[in-house]
Amino acid sequence: MNARLKEAGGLRQRLTAIVGAPGVVTAASDMAPYLADWRDLYQGNAIAVVRPATTAEVVAVVCLCAETRTPIVPQGGNTGMCGAATPDTAGNAVVIALGRMNKIIDVNALNNTMTVEAGCILANIQQAAAEVDRLFPLSLGAEGSCLIGGNISTNAGGINVLRYGNTRDLVLGLEAVLPDGRVWNGLRGLRKDNTGYDLKHLFIGAEGTLGIITQAVLKLFPRPHGNVTAFAGIVEPAHAVELLALLRARCGDTISAFELISRNCLEMVIRRIPGTRDPLETAYPWYVLTELTDAQDGSALRANVEQVLTASIEQGLVKDVAIAETAAQGKALWRMRESIPDAAKVEGLVYRHDIAVAVSRIPEFIETASAALEAVYPGVRIICFGHLGDGNLHFNAFVPGRERSDSVVRTMTDVNRLVHDIVQTFGGSISAEHGIGQSKRGELAHYKSATELDLMRIVKQALDPHNLMNPGKVL
Repeated sequence: MNARLKEAGGLRQRLTAIVGAPGVVTAASDMAPYLADWRDLYQGNAIAVVRPATTAEVVAVVCLCAETRTPIVPQGGNTGMCGAATPDTAGNAVVIALGRMNKIIDVNALNNTMTVEAGCILANIQQAAAEVDRLFPLSLGAEGSCLIGGNISTNAGGINVLRYGNTRDLVLGLEAVLPDGRVWNGLRGLRKDNTGYDLKHLFIGAEGTLGIITQAVLKLFPRPHGNVTAFAGIVEPAHAVELLALLRARCGDTISAFELISRNCLEMVIRRIPGTRDPLETAYPWYVLTELTDAQDGSALRANVEQVLTASIEQGLVKDVAIAETAAQGKALWRMRESIPDAAKVEGLVYRHDIAVAVSRIPEFIETASAALEAVYPGVRIICFGHLGDGNLHFNAFVPGRERSDSVVRTMTDVNRLVHDIVQTFGGSISAEHGIGQSKRGELAHYKSATELDLMRIVKQALDPHNLMNPGKVL
């Protein structure tokens, strides 16, 4: 047995002593789901997958890794888009998967807060809030399997950002284990706390590179009792922007979500996802899916929405519209939207661009970027959808002749660079909600200023001087 194998074996034994045999995964077949990303683009190796059940066990594991200089890859539900939770191929890292830490510790309806462990599934948190007539508004397609620790670590967005903000806006406090094993306890359910640096924001969106989030205090809201979901056919994205302005003027902050969907997306979903169908009788180039909610009964809200939609039809902004009559119909409309990433994954190799530009400039960006892609890659099929209400588009593309099986696919950054260069000229962001991970690390280095990158490296060096915490991600 060579020295490396002997050392790995000894580390596994010490890890088992900390978390018990059920908490350490070492068989190749059992580790496989933890070593590949959701998009099947990245495949790594690891000494072991460790599944701690308490913060104390996380501390002990991290202390052991710090002592032995073993890299750590924190992992939530492994539903990310950028490979942030996948180890590299060296095989010298330990994956720390938080799924066993799934307790909802406290729900305080009067303070509108919930304290949870990092391994709680997002949908379970939503349900726990609903049981006390409250709302936790973070909502995304993977909510049945993603974990709140991963949501916080990537500053997840989702469909309700327009009204409630990103995950960063929904977190009041955190507990995190630092790379040296110390615990920072910032579990304070306060709306105001002006006592120096707000340290929780270091860990929100850091993708596990500065520490491991183990618990969080989340912000709750009154549960809406009125709901209107509408699906409208439109001719061009500019009309969607105008429709959003009309809805805001009449309905104010009751707009929770406002999504733009291209016809290509809809056809792909219908083709690939069983049980889906076209919501409107006539096909249109673009669609808007919007949801409005109110704490009161929805009759007045519905009347307002219907008046706005009627006016938008008279103005030529909307060609046809379907308004959900039941909760089941509303869910069916949202299933169309939320199934787009799954349908694209089945369809083949897709170049995903999670970008943000000013809402008013979205139509111009789509026109400019689409023309640029078509000029360089004739026959390109653009899959454009996203959260128009907050300026976040998923501007994705299938390029003829390129397949996921191509050995050089991970180094083909030409499509991304073309789109991201245009994003830069629009004063936008190359990552609105999916993070950086390993897939956009080179892009971050290309577009961020030297000063920004230097400040980020200073923070990383201060907290993780040996670069053990999720190395090779973000920076």
